[in-house]
Amino acid sequence: MVGKTLYEQDFYSWAFNQAHLLREGKFEQLDLSHLVEELEDLGNRHYDQLESRFIQLNADLLKWQVQHWKQTNSWRATIRVQRTAIAKLLRRNPGLKSRLDEAIRESWPEARDLAIVETDLPDEQFPEVCPFSLEEVLSEDFWPDSPSACA
Repeated sequence: MVGKTLYEQDFYSWAFNQAHLLREGKFEQLDLSHLVEELEDLGNRHYDQLESRFIQLNADLLKWQVQHWKQTNSWRATIRVQRTAIAKLLRRNPGLKSRLDEAIRESWPEARDLAIVETDLPDEQFPEVCPFSLEEVLSEDFWPDSPSACA
C-alpha cells in the first residue's frame, strides 16, 4: 500500500483521525478535500434514504390500489411503517423538506417497476406519473381506493 493515503488505506481510521483533529482544533492538518467530499456524501445518504422510503411507500400504495382484493393488515402496517420512517427522517433532517417533490418524482419510476414486479400485473395498469399528491402519500388517512384514482 505504498503511496496511498490513510483515507485510501483505512477509511475508518481516517474518519476518527479527522474527528480527533477537529476536536483538537488542528485545522491545518485536516484532509479538507476528502473531508468535504465525505460530508457531501453523508448529506446525500439522507436524501437517498428518503428516496428509498418513497420507492417502497409508493409501490405499496400502488399495490394497495390495483390489488384491492389483497389488502391485509400486514400490508397496511407496511405502509404505516414507511410513512412513520419518512416523518422521522424529516424531523431529524428538516433540510430534506425542500427536496420532497424532487424525491417523490425521482423515485416514481422505481416504485412503479417494483409494484409491477411484485404484482405480476401488466405495465399498463400502472401510471407513468405518480397519481398521488405529496400530501396524500404522507397522510396517515390516505388509502387509494381503486384504479380510477389514477386519473
